[in-house]
Amino acid sequence: MKAENFNFSAYLSRIGFQGQASADFATLKRMMRCQLFSVPFENLDVQAGKIISLEPAEIYSKIVERNRGGYCYEVNGIFAMALETIGIPYRFVAARPMTYPVRRPKTHMAIVVEMDGGEWFCDLGFGSYGIREPYNLAWTGKEVRQDYDMYRMTMTTDRDYVLQSFADGAWKNLYEFDLSPQEWVDFEPANFLNSRHPDSIFVRSLMIVLQNPSGKNILLGNRFKSVSEGRSNERTVSSGELPSLLREKFSLQYPV
Repeated sequence: MKAENFNFSAYLSRIGFQGQASADFATLKRMMRCQLFSVPFENLDVQAGKIISLEPAEIYSKIVERNRGGYCYEVNGIFAMALETIGIPYRFVAARPMTYPVRRPKTHMAIVVEMDGGEWFCDLGFGSYGIREPYNLAWTGKEVRQDYDMYRMTMTTDRDYVLQSFADGAWKNLYEFDLSPQEWVDFEPANFLNSRHPDSIFVRSLMIVLQNPSGKNILLGNRFKSVSEGRSNERTVSSGELPSLLREKFSLQYPV
């Protein structure tokens, strides 16, 4: 899965990656963190009534050339293009979000990378709760700290994983998945549901998240939340303030 117009040097510049990029773990980790800290998770196009394109060339153009972000298929998609370019083996997996009160289909996309005889889980598209660097699938049952956040991967069957994050004094289920490889086209129905169905959280509310080394900035509806070193501040944003907030906190132009 790669766009014909994909330019690796331009991608590295977009995410602020400096130095040599190679097919090794150091590059994998640094590239994931650089992208998380520069490319926002955002649903501005969904809020504008658009169906999100899964054409690789359009994803590349949106994120790299137009300085935008996207949701899971887009931000994990562009990351997969970079992995393919430098020769890091990967596969897509489908995950079932567990942050809803009812059971949901497997609409979330994530990536499993094969490296150094092990499997590393990568996900750059789960908003404010997502992991911040590659996670070794052999670490099941361990509590793993990434910056100021804590995660845990458990297994509910001999093939099903559940990713959890520790928040508000308790472990929270994020999503479950298995390692069955998925093709790019397998996410077309889920993308349509997420971008068009009236019950989709992306249709119902504006959602923008940009990670940074000490925390993250989050805009959900008209509520802006800044998290730094585990401490957070939250306030209401007026409609007139939105363009400047998106520009200053998320490096996004509004309207798109």
